Amino acid sequence: MAPAKPTEVYDFSILLISTVSTLVSFAILLWNLSTAFTLPGTDIVLPGFLFWVVLIYAASGTLITHFIGRPMIGLFFQRQHMEADFRFSLARLREYSEQVALLGGEAAEQKMIGGRFKALIANYIDLVYRRMRVTAFTQTFGQVSPIIPYVFTAPFYFLGKIELGVMTQTASAFSRVSEAMTFFVNYYTYLAGFKSVVDRLSSFDAAIEQAQGISNAGPAREAAAGTSDVILEDVDLRLPGGRLILATKNMTLRARESAVLTGPSGSGKSTLFRAIGGIWPFGAGRVRNPAGVRAMVVPPKPYIPINTLRAAVTYPAVAGTYSDDEIRAALVDAHLDDLVDQLDREDVWSQHLSSGEQQRLALARALLFRPDWLFLDESTSAMDEKLEAELYAVLAKRLPTTTIVSIAHRSTVLGLHRVISK
Repeated sequence: MAPAKPTEVYDFSILLISTVSTLVSFAILLWNLSTAFTLPGTDIVLPGFLFWVVLIYAASGTLITHFIGRPMIGLFFQRQHMEADFRFSLARLREYSEQVALLGGEAAEQKMIGGRFKALIANYIDLVYRRMRVTAFTQTFGQVSPIIPYVFTAPFYFLGKIELGVMTQTASAFSRVSEAMTFFVNYYTYLAGFKSVVDRLSSFDAAIEQAQGISNAGPAREAAAGTSDVILEDVDLRLPGGRLILATKNMTLRARESAVLTGPSGSGKSTLFRAIGGIWPFGAGRVRNPAGVRAMVVPPKPYIPINTLRAAVTYPAVAGTYSDDEIRAALVDAHLDDLVDQLDREDVWSQHLSSGEQQRLALARALLFRPDWLFLDESTSAMDEKLEAELYAVLAKRLPTTTIVSIAHRSTVLGLHRVISK
């Protein structure tokens, strides 16, 4: 009968403890029963003869099983990786289904996702083939195991050195010890899958350690007392590959003085915002932020959680931070009047709202948060010029003490700021 397969680490641990207990108990019994056994064809007495036989037999079976089944570990690891990629591809396709339809990209998506699915099928077939080989060996090994003790004890029985009862008892103890010692043979498939999970978790842990290792890298951030300006000193920003994209000797963003940063695409403007926010680890220099101020960065494509509209507008604040009246007022100021009666509606808002509406929702967050510094990274790029100007006017009116720093490529934005920096 095939051994029961553990379903959890707890079950496996209990099973392993039980196996070790059985091994210790019956190994002592088997040793005592075979103390007077001699090496076949000689008169040399080897204490615990059958114990050494079962030890060699189990070790050989374990090594052969590992030799046959070792590729399963890599196959299980690949399966987890491929399944994750496949699920992510489907989720991403769902998120961008409208864009795919507009571009007529169904055939391309079908080919890409189909290729990932075929890779999954190929991996599954490889796993089946490898498991067949492991199962064939372990089943054969299990069928041979009960015969081994009789092969070694039968000569002593026929010579009259042991009785039938002793031979039967010895064979039973041998079988129990053999079963315990071949534990890894019987559960090799489970252990291979478990090892692949451990390897994947270890890779996650290594990635986390790597991220934590560079958490303090990049331009140093200091809380500057006695000033309300953002000061950059000898700041060099680089891409992860090491290419320099921005270098500034001395740059000051003054409080209460709205500014717009311009320049060609890829010149490091958005990266500068990330460095000021402390999330860009590639570079050097020093960023001095005013002590005790609140800052908010609004990207061109804001993150909108799948939740109620109330949670989407107030993100990342916890529930209850703002009243419904405050939320509705912010939506009205952001020209999202049609949404004021849908606060309790749960939806995938990133698909339900247009790009411009998503950007306006992000500005409604800023109106609620009321930061001391508001960094707008092309946060109105999906709006028409008239609406863009109206929203900047709303920000200036509702947030009179907030310093707004924008990144923009359109010339119409330049007139909405006091200072232009290139």
